[in-house]
Parts: sequence; structure tokens; C-alpha cells
Amino acid sequence: MRDLRALPKGHLHLHLELAMRPSTLADLAAKYGMEVPVIRGYGNFTAFSATCQATMATLRDRSDWERLADEICADAVADGAVYIEPSFWAGQYVDIWGSLAATWDLVLDVFDKAAATHGITVRFMAAVDRVLDSPDEAMAIALLAVELQDRGVVSFGLHNDEVGHPPQDFVDCFRVAKAGELLITPHAGELEHGQFVKDSVDLLAADRIQHGVRAFEVPGLVEQLAEQGICLDVCPTSNIMLSVFPSLAEHPLPQLLEAGVKVTINADDPLLFGPGLLDEYELCRRELGLTDEQLAFAARCSLECGGAPDDLKAEALAGIDSWLATPA
Repeated sequence: MRDLRALPKGHLHLHLELAMRPSTLADLAAKYGMEVPVIRGYGNFTAFSATCQATMATLRDRSDWERLADEICADAVADGAVYIEPSFWAGQYVDIWGSLAATWDLVLDVFDKAAATHGITVRFMAAVDRVLDSPDEAMAIALLAVELQDRGVVSFGLHNDEVGHPPQDFVDCFRVAKAGELLITPHAGELEHGQFVKDSVDLLAADRIQHGVRAFEVPGLVEQLAEQGICLDVCPTSNIMLSVFPSLAEHPLPQLLEAGVKVTINADDPLLFGPGLLDEYELCRRELGLTDEQLAFAARCSLECGGAPDDLKAEALAGIDSWLATPA
């Protein structure tokens, strides 16, 4: 079989802090005299969210962020990624750094240096927290994200628990982000009905959907996604561990591909769920039966549908063609 590590790929659904290595979490928790957060299987979003918060509390000074950036970039390269587009919500760290802008300045700086060291391109998704952010706070994030385009913010997301927080609550900030030429990349169709996917497309003008795997619950929506070229950034292991689907055998990724929907394969939160990007590709080959042509298509979508620079896209897409041309 072709080596999936050698397949050039991007990673478009990755929560920044939750790409931390387990060993780093243990070290940082010890540094600050904290109990190490328990990493375990998650049957519900509440337990998962509590562990996320504990993990984020270990990032307190610049050296913590420098270590995180260095290791995330190194791990991405080891998985065969040429581009990553992590999602980041800066609101978690305003008490430490003083403002959203100062927090972003730190993160962009340390990742610029780590990316140069490891030879990978990193761009960012600025996220709104649909549970914690007020409309005014969401608008402030959108305005700052547009300002930070020249420093590497390329997309505008929406995360945290969907339940009770529909896309229509955030139309104004997404309109500003769209006018500012950011890619529109909200979470939808994971913990809530597929109607949230349709609303994200129709009301927020989504370019990509983080997850989107419940789109089949709305008649005609899968066809709409395929026709409009809207990409779903799919995370199979995450979906099983958070009980979106009972088993991989029931995961709709193969059906979405067969329907002509653009998809990418992603790890979501490697710290909490276990697999990294390469592991997810191998899982999709082994457990979901995806062919090399389908895996190459997902890799192609991960470059074409993200915010990578045009020259990197061209080089990586040529590499995907070469990978497929290599005899299996």
C-alpha cells in the first residue's frame, strides 16, 4: 500500500491547545502544581469540555506556548502535513495577557518561529465561543480577525456546544468576517441536528463546516453541499468518542464521498481522543475502507479549501498527484 505519511496533506480541524502532547500536559501540570487532567473516553460533551478547560489552564507563560508551538509543528510534519490551520479562541487567556490582541500577538509570534524551524506553513482560524461570547464580544473577535489577516488569520469559526446556540445567533459577526474576506468555518452538525449545517450555509455563508456529518438529516442538504462545493472537515474518531455515531461502521464519511461532497480528514483534539492526523488517515483506510483515490481526494480538499498560500497549494497538489501515480 502507498505510504500515507508521504501523502501531502493539510489539517483544517484542529483545536490549538488540544493538539498538546500528553507528556507536555503532565509536565505543565507539574510545573504549576496542578493535578494532571484525566484523559479518558468521553461519552458526553460536558465531561470532554471540563478536561479541555483544565488543559488550557496549564498554558500560563511564553515558554509554555513556545513548547506547544514547537511540538505541534513537529508532530504535523511527522504526519506528512504541509499546512495546518488550527482554531484558537483567545478569550481564555485575556486575564493573563491583557487583551485579545495581545494574546493573538503572542500566539502568532511563537507559531511563526516554530513553523520556520520545522518547515511547515501555519495559518489560523479565529473562533467565537458560541456559549461564552456575547454578540458584542463575537463582533470584536470578527473585527480583530480581519485586522490580523496579514499576520496569518485566514478563517473565522464558531465552536463549543451547539445545543441551544444556533447559527442564527451569530449572523452579524459572520457577515463582517465574510466582508473582510475570511473563510467562514463554523462548527455545525455534530451535537445538534443537521439543520444547523443548513443554517450555517444559508445564514452564515459557510465555506467549510467543522464536522457537518449530520447533514444527511436534512433532505437535499447533502446534494446542496456537493453542488455548492462546501467542504466538511470530518473527524471520525472524535465523532465516535462523543457518541455522535455509535460505531465507525455507521459513520457517513464514505457516503458523503460517494455523494460528491468535499471532505477533509482531521484529528480534532489529539490530546483527548488519541489519534493524530496520520492515524486518522490510516483509520479511514483500514476501518472505513476508503481507497487511495478517496484519501488523495480528502488530502486535495485539505489544501484547496483552506487558507494556505497559493504557491504551497500548487506544490502540495502536485505532490498528491505524484503520490497517486506511484504504484501501490
